[in-house]
Amino acid sequence: MLPLERQKKILDLLGVKKVLKIPELTDELDVSVDTLRRDLNLLTSQGKIEKIYGGVKLVQSKFGESSMDERMVKHLEEKEKIARKCSEFINDGDCIYLDSGSTTYQIAKYIKQKKKLTVVTNSIPVVNELMNSEVEMVMIGGKIRRDERSVIAYEYLFNFHELNIRKAFICCSGITIEKGISDYNLEEAITRKKIIELASEVYVAADSTKFGKDVTIVIAPLDRIDAIVTDPGAEAGLIQKFKKLRTSLVIADS
Repeated sequence: MLPLERQKKILDLLGVKKVLKIPELTDELDVSVDTLRRDLNLLTSQGKIEKIYGGVKLVQSKFGESSMDERMVKHLEEKEKIARKCSEFINDGDCIYLDSGSTTYQIAKYIKQKKKLTVVTNSIPVVNELMNSEVEMVMIGGKIRRDERSVIAYEYLFNFHELNIRKAFICCSGITIEKGISDYNLEEAITRKKIIELASEVYVAADSTKFGKDVTIVIAPLDRIDAIVTDPGAEAGLIQKFKKLRTSLVIADS
């Protein structure tokens, strides 16, 4: 294996496992410790990896989307408030969509006692959370996106139009009044666009840090969104602006 091929494989492996020990890498790549260290030193000098005790990890970008592990614990109190508020919009007998995101994942915790509820999702954590409940689940089929623990679906892999979704709960990375909701990943955005087209009601579950951000891929303008559920950190001026829009801004304060 050429040095460039080894270095790419190291980055690919770290993309899946996040942290790797030196013995793991020497076994996986079938190289000596000295050869591995030369590769690691080069990747470190390029700012792609960071050495830690006994191993290495990927350098986290200051820009772009943070990892799912980080987002699962970041702003957790706010996300739990948002999830509880979202659960109030879900009734017995509904067919809902729960998106693959750290906030929509929290919603799953508050709907286990709903009667005759069907949840359509592309989120592996949501499926795991609801596995031992009586909630009926439909998993969207497609390609596994390991870092997001989600399934990316395309029209040729999954027949979206067979779904009859009453309410969709969508995540995003950015919200502006001018551009609407946006996200970093094109493939995730494609799935969200399709679900927004199909759902009778669309709710965006997003903490207040998402406002004012317009990131890589536009998912939908605000006039396609029925309500945005957020935490009390939303600025007062923003609340006033939403009073003039079709989209409701719902503050989850408890």
